[in-house]
Amino acid sequence: MRIAVKIDLKPAMRRRLRRYSKATNVSPKLRIRSQIVLLAEEGKTNQEISSELGVDEPQVGRWRKRFAEQGLAGIEKDKARAGRIKALSKKRESEIVHKTLHTKPKGSTHWSRSLMAKEARVSASTVGRIWARNGIKPHRSKTFKLSNDKNFEEKLEDVVGLYLSPPEHAVVFSCDEKSQIQALDRTQPGLPLKKGRCQTMTHDYKRNGTTSLFAALDVATGRVIGTCMKRHRHIEWLKFLRLIEKSVPADKSIHIICDNYATHKHTKVRKWLERRPRIHVHFTPTSASWLNMVERFFRDLTEKCIRRGVFHNVPEVEQAVLNYIEIQNEDPAPFIWTAKACDILEKVKRGRARLDNLQSA
Repeated sequence: MRIAVKIDLKPAMRRRLRRYSKATNVSPKLRIRSQIVLLAEEGKTNQEISSELGVDEPQVGRWRKRFAEQGLAGIEKDKARAGRIKALSKKRESEIVHKTLHTKPKGSTHWSRSLMAKEARVSASTVGRIWARNGIKPHRSKTFKLSNDKNFEEKLEDVVGLYLSPPEHAVVFSCDEKSQIQALDRTQPGLPLKKGRCQTMTHDYKRNGTTSLFAALDVATGRVIGTCMKRHRHIEWLKFLRLIEKSVPADKSIHIICDNYATHKHTKVRKWLERRPRIHVHFTPTSASWLNMVERFFRDLTEKCIRRGVFHNVPEVEQAVLNYIEIQNEDPAPFIWTAKACDILEKVKRGRARLDNLQSA
């Protein structure tokens, strides 16, 4: 149990403190502190003094102890405080910004607040405020890819034209393969979703084989033609093209948008297409998979059907994928393409200009 410091006052000091405790020409702080010391001399506890004067008990103990150690000087003056930290000059702030943008710390790929604070000899919160004012986020990065296809502009206008203004008496399909769909079985059962707790699942898994999904998205209706196959060679691609051909009435032409995967340009595939003049193939530019609308469907499929799934074998994951497609086709909704070819080209030109500037710097 903590015992309060005992206070013994000489008559002269007691008279002086009584005068302070009643005077109107001294600060209210000194008046209260004098009252604390006088009550402490009477043998009262800090709790009793706190209750009588209406001040916090820790405050009573602090001034009682300070008077016992320093005498009257301990209660007459407050301790000097650090005060407000002087703001950094514009020059120092510019130096931190420049160092963040144009240098790297030893052994690291980017600056953190703590590393920059140590380097610039300021606090981490100061670095954070400077970065926030200048819109700098070293901890974040984004990926990009610019196509180097020599016929980029021509292919872009061709594909976007099909999205925005499809030909009459024709069906436009966005096609691709989603390969290496894994049948993953978790090593332990997860906990289901419940009130106050999200669903949980183990991070480790057991691989039970893979399959490949061939999908054709009808750009106009949003319906999907899909089938799963073990491999994705030109043989499987031809089987899928035959499936598309059978699904479209004979009086309509077929336009297929696909990427530059070698399977799609195989000699046997070209010969097969030559014998079917109503089928027209449109290739997206290289390194421009974002231009193929079926990729949007693949993203939804992964998020809603595959990623959290538990599959003991390949047939299970194939059935889950086909069930998802069947349910989507019951109430299909097309993805609406809004970007014009000219707008995309302008963005690509800006990206290339920035790359050229960086390479020449």
